[in-house]
Amino acid sequence: MPRPGFSCYVPRFRWPLLGLLATTGLLAGCAAVGRVPTLEPGDYQFFRTNDPALATSVGKDRSLYVEQAHDSLLFLAQPPNGTPRRFSYPVRRGQHIILLNRKFDLDVFTIPFKARPPQAPVPVQLNTNFNAALYFGRRLDFYHVNSKQLLNGHQEPQIRTVGLGYGIFAGLGSTIINPDVTNQQTRVAEYEGFVVHAGAATIYDARIFNLGLAIGFDQLLGPDGRHWIYQRRPWFGVLFGLDLN
Repeated sequence: MPRPGFSCYVPRFRWPLLGLLATTGLLAGCAAVGRVPTLEPGDYQFFRTNDPALATSVGKDRSLYVEQAHDSLLFLAQPPNGTPRRFSYPVRRGQHIILLNRKFDLDVFTIPFKARPPQAPVPVQLNTNFNAALYFGRRLDFYHVNSKQLLNGHQEPQIRTVGLGYGIFAGLGSTIINPDVTNQQTRVAEYEGFVVHAGAATIYDARIFNLGLAIGFDQLLGPDGRHWIYQRRPWFGVLFGLDLN
């Protein structure tokens, strides 16, 4: 995978929800937005452009096969009940196009912390025990293609990409068990219990790493599970992971 660059740029999405999701990764104000040297050939969804001529050429064919050829994009539109159309688009300075690629995503995540809502008599808890999860979901990669001018006066395509995703996860972890969280029922003063967890998450793909916001539920294994005040109660957490594909 090409090494990405860093930028404070975020595409201006027409839909406010997409803009909101894109900015969830900007925890400190500046996002890590991946840059790729070339656009990989494949099937894309036409999302947006500021070039009326290109919008006219695309027409109603939102699904396109796209290849990059030097400073141009080559499009192949294959309507279900029509004749395939081929056309090219030279990338010009001041013009841009946003393409969308949808695919399934498989990741392994760690969960650095879980925030558990209060359960009487225990206040809000922040657990930092070991947790791992396997995530499977839908991924949306947005490719913003424009042009920059080189010192020799030539134009060169510039491609930035940001990935968003949503899906489900399941995994294993541990948590501290003591009389306070078992209604004074545990026979051991304190030990680290084994839990399985599952839930749903939204993911921001920074290309170097993935960050996610999750909501999940834990199941404590063992005899104290029936007394545990957090058994199958919701928690909120952050996922940090490595992209496997």
